Amino acid sequence: MCGIAGIYAYSPVNQQLYDALTVLQHRGQDAAGIVTARDGKFYLRKSNGMVRDVFRTRHMQRLVGNQGIGHVRYPTAGSSSSAESQPFYVNSPYGIALAHNGNLTNSESLVGEIFRSDLRHINTTSDSEVLLNVFAHELQVANQLVPRAEDIFRAVAGVHQRCKGAYAVLAMISGYGLLAFRDPHGVRPVVYGQRKADDGSLEYMFASESVALDSSGFELVRDLAPGECIYVDQNGQLHAQQCAPDASLTPCIFEHVYFARPDSIIDGIPVYHARLKMGQALAEKIRRLRPDHDIDVVMPIPDTSRTSAVELANHLGVLYREGFIKNRYIGRTFIMPGQALRKKSVKQKLNPISLEFKDKVVLLVDDSIVRGTTCDQIIQMAREAGAKKVYFASAAPAIRFPNVYGIDMPSAQELIAHGRTESEVEQAIGADWLIYQDLEQLQQAVNDCAQQSVSGFDCSVFDGQYVTGDIDAAYLERIDTLRNDGAKSGQLVTDAVIDLHNAV
Repeated sequence: MCGIAGIYAYSPVNQQLYDALTVLQHRGQDAAGIVTARDGKFYLRKSNGMVRDVFRTRHMQRLVGNQGIGHVRYPTAGSSSSAESQPFYVNSPYGIALAHNGNLTNSESLVGEIFRSDLRHINTTSDSEVLLNVFAHELQVANQLVPRAEDIFRAVAGVHQRCKGAYAVLAMISGYGLLAFRDPHGVRPVVYGQRKADDGSLEYMFASESVALDSSGFELVRDLAPGECIYVDQNGQLHAQQCAPDASLTPCIFEHVYFARPDSIIDGIPVYHARLKMGQALAEKIRRLRPDHDIDVVMPIPDTSRTSAVELANHLGVLYREGFIKNRYIGRTFIMPGQALRKKSVKQKLNPISLEFKDKVVLLVDDSIVRGTTCDQIIQMAREAGAKKVYFASAAPAIRFPNVYGIDMPSAQELIAHGRTESEVEQAIGADWLIYQDLEQLQQAVNDCAQQSVSGFDCSVFDGQYVTGDIDAAYLERIDTLRNDGAKSGQLVTDAVIDLHNAV
């Protein structure tokens, strides 16, 4: 998962982009980058690391200009090399810089197509560079000395025809403007907002989540529609057009379960309210299954599950307590590359308050269970702190299938629920009772909060149904090989590069 932000303004945007990326840091902690534009030139700084580590005063001073785009990343495709950090740029047919959140599911075939037909070369294993070159070629086809809005929209339509998968994209064309577009299924989120400059002119901002707009003083206007492109030209005029003929909104439901900040609004759905509804639905399931339950206390696994856990406790009429204190300087564990590192980080990340556990039947609530790395250790920590019984509830259904749209769950074999029944997962994590949310109830909980029509959701990690319709067993086997823990530790990175270049 990644976070993107872009600003078109009439004053320097470097600090505002920096602030926006810090707000979006939860979406990626591997690398960060900003590119700004002034007088037809790009000014770029990107590297591995957190936002605060990548940008120093000397870097910020060089990021001049009144428009720019920024990116925070963790890798799901390609490697963790700093060369793969974003934004990427090309110099033909114009200077174009691009940042991307999502994953192209046909990037391997596109590499060969770009080389043979478009006469372009890909320098990294990143699908974002593939997407950039496809867009650049489609824009080049227009053969215009000065690109017009209709040329931009035609190029984006070409991207939609050639690129499969999930993508929310921000791009700058040096000397001509800034644009944003979204895949025809709207899997990955992107919103835009506006504010008035000192002279009354409108300034625009695009971001993965509305919270980034809030922190920069922009008023949320709306989400981009699936397949839509919005282009702000060099004169500050906003142009919008639907560029995909068969677009339908099927956003990733896992944004609401885990990734998005609770104070964000995505596709007209307040994330906080959706998580409250998840807690209510989970409480109703517990009542249905065990009306005479013996739960003494409900505790969240901080932080994402807190909202659902509070509401669950309220609806059950059970005491709510904070049982674990989180070290906020440890990253998200299921994102970490390697099982050993994840296990090591759990006790660094969480510490139990023993008095809250002693002689109690404890229900621990987490947003989801992915690899199960943390669950068994947390349950053991609860027992060591004195809990009589430890129940475990997941605000999401069992994750049994890999994600192919930009979330780091590519290997089915690394998912604890893959090929296991709920009772087998319960035994594997050492819980006295395991409760999963039902998928239908999860969808209903999120839909109940929608302020606009949603065709459905991408729930592929739960039900194995991939909304883009191009995923088969061979594809899943290939990404399993390229992106499992062994590959990320460096054992298979070379093979991944060779595989991509063999496509040429």
